[in-house]
Amino acid sequence: MARKTIMPNIAYDTQRRSFYVTLRGAPGPEGVPRRVVRCYPTLERALQVLNEHQAQRTLSQGKASKDLTVGQWLCYWLENVVRPSRSASTTHGYTMIIRNHLVPALGAIRLDQLTTAQVQDYLNGKQAEGLCSNTVRKHHGVLHNALEHARRRELIVRNVAEQASRPSAQTPVHHYYDSETMARLFEVLAGTTMEPVVKLAGYLGLRRSEICGLKWSHVDRAAKVITIAEARTAVNGRSVDKETKNRSSVRRLGYEGLADLEEVIERLWRQREEEKARLGDEYVDRGFVLCHDGGLPYQPDYLSNRLQRVLARTNLPYVTLHGLRHSFASIAHSRNVPLFGISRALGHSSTATTTQIYMHLFDETHLSVVQAVGQAIDPGEA
Repeated sequence: MARKTIMPNIAYDTQRRSFYVTLRGAPGPEGVPRRVVRCYPTLERALQVLNEHQAQRTLSQGKASKDLTVGQWLCYWLENVVRPSRSASTTHGYTMIIRNHLVPALGAIRLDQLTTAQVQDYLNGKQAEGLCSNTVRKHHGVLHNALEHARRRELIVRNVAEQASRPSAQTPVHHYYDSETMARLFEVLAGTTMEPVVKLAGYLGLRRSEICGLKWSHVDRAAKVITIAEARTAVNGRSVDKETKNRSSVRRLGYEGLADLEEVIERLWRQREEEKARLGDEYVDRGFVLCHDGGLPYQPDYLSNRLQRVLARTNLPYVTLHGLRHSFASIAHSRNVPLFGISRALGHSSTATTTQIYMHLFDETHLSVVQAVGQAIDPGEA
């Protein structure tokens, strides 16, 4: 076996192309330190495990923070604080930031010696590398949260990320359709498997994850009410079934009187029953409303990619599935639907969230306010 040590406690096997991590524990009854060797496919993952193990050992022995590095603390915090309490998608995002950015840049610094200047240099450097301002702000947020947890545990005196200046937030560019363009999209996709997907997004404002996670147990066909209670998202190439984004995202949406959507829902039900009868035990019934032939649910990215392939064959403007959710908000606003109602239908925690996300769609409201005041002061302006 061609295994060579490349750094303390990590070796690389050139034949198996794997990294071996030696994790050393406290001495056993015979006084010999316990030793466990584990194998990982990447150096980044091997370093993460080693850092987390060394931090765990340091903290369990009650040693001072001078024995902890920033990298060790970040990996410990990720595994013991973030992973047990956050969703799989959030944990994956934190992992990528810590493993690919924070640890390589700041990991070797002692936790109690990290300075605000070093944090600021890190943030400035990431912007210079070409990362957008919003992404760098996420990096700062992850580091700030980890250091704040260390401060509460009295491992450090102060959170040095507190004084670092984050870049200004950038307003994302949203692509959305008006009602006429949405109708054209529906016509193009009529009779295809993408028709229900875009209509659930366009008529109800559902997130992609909510469309993929919708089950028949949450569709009341008699009352014509859909309950949004589950989501299906992609994490590191794998689909993960989970609860909705937050408590406010759990909502009931009626579609009675919307003949187009009523017909789509009933057609999907008939197709499901016919396919179950035809395939028998070969049908994989996991209860999803939208699925491949045979019952297996869609991957979220699969639907996004299919929509883009359809758009590439038409003269319709670019839009994403999430852009159809933006379109729902825009069309509702253009019909003078109250902001509170739009916010509840979208599953936002407050109208402030809706306003922050969709301010670019609602700007014309300011014009109507100004015109109303002007007409009140000077009726001749009417």
